[in-house]
Amino acid sequence: MSSRRHIVLPWTNVYGLARTLVALGTAGTLVASSAETLFRPVATLGDYPPCTSTAAAGVFCLAPDDHTRLTWIMWGCVAVLLVVASGWRPRLTALPHAYVNYSVFSGISIIDGGDQIALVLSVLFVLPALGDGRRWHWQQPPDRGTGPSSGALPALIGVSGLVMVRVQMTVLYFQAAAAKLPHAEWQDGTAMWYWGSHLEFGPAPWLDTLVAPVITAPLGVALLTWVPLVIEFSLAVSLLLPQRVRWWVMGAGLSFHLSIAVMMGLWSFALAMAGGIVVLCAPLGSSFRLRFIRRTGPDGEPSPRSAEKGREKENGRETEAEREEEAVAAAPARRSVPVPADAEPVAGDTAAARRAVAEP
Repeated sequence: MSSRRHIVLPWTNVYGLARTLVALGTAGTLVASSAETLFRPVATLGDYPPCTSTAAAGVFCLAPDDHTRLTWIMWGCVAVLLVVASGWRPRLTALPHAYVNYSVFSGISIIDGGDQIALVLSVLFVLPALGDGRRWHWQQPPDRGTGPSSGALPALIGVSGLVMVRVQMTVLYFQAAAAKLPHAEWQDGTAMWYWGSHLEFGPAPWLDTLVAPVITAPLGVALLTWVPLVIEFSLAVSLLLPQRVRWWVMGAGLSFHLSIAVMMGLWSFALAMAGGIVVLCAPLGSSFRLRFIRRTGPDGEPSPRSAEKGREKENGRETEAEREEEAVAAAPARRSVPVPADAEPVAGDTAAARRAVAEP
């Protein structure tokens, strides 16, 4: 029996959704802020953007002293980020995405953790994106043997990038939870009272009427303080949990960051973290089943298999494989590249990979 190694295809709408969330977070920062706000001087640090050392490579250093021109550059960056978020040609938009995020992180005077994680994720997303020959990152992976992206090496590089994203998110959440434990406010369950009462980071006036009764009640403030710790630790160990539990952890993490965005207004941070959570908790090589997405070839046209299924449905017939797909529509779809030990790798789906292992 010939030995086979299997590499899942990373080019799914799971990492596509993550790219979209990260790009929208950065675009939101640029749309909602003026050039005068983002590039104001900082005491002891000087003017912004700081066009020295490696920061000089940022796009905002094209007009460091002109807020009008900086505004036009900001809108150019927004246009790039919206193209990235649309999912068009990941192979062509991955590097511009990373460059815009680098320019924002190194160029603006007021950065937060969302800008930093967005930069890290966009750089790591370059690895799968450069091997992604799809027209849209919402499409299913191409069928076996279509295009240069079906090889094992691009798949291995892409999966490696997504694995590094998962490691990054695991370390991030472990550090976020562990760093809170030595502080008395997090131990006694009163930390969220201080955050909820903060003039800058507290809830907006329209929301304060709902939040104030909760954070002033002993049980309410304790739950608001300790539940985030449980969620962060759960995300940190999520890779050790069964997949059915990991889906619940993903939902808890997304809800947690949504609540931070609503309460504190940190929307760019929430979107960047949501992108990382999607990659962390969804199985590698899985796809979210979306009915409007058809399997395609590298040129964006329907694959022969997809076209054949469409003709069968038009004629009122369904194949056995189609009925199976309908039965498991809610389950993640996985595709892999079977790699013979003594032959060139050929991309294929998981079922074909299993058959290849069974054959002598």
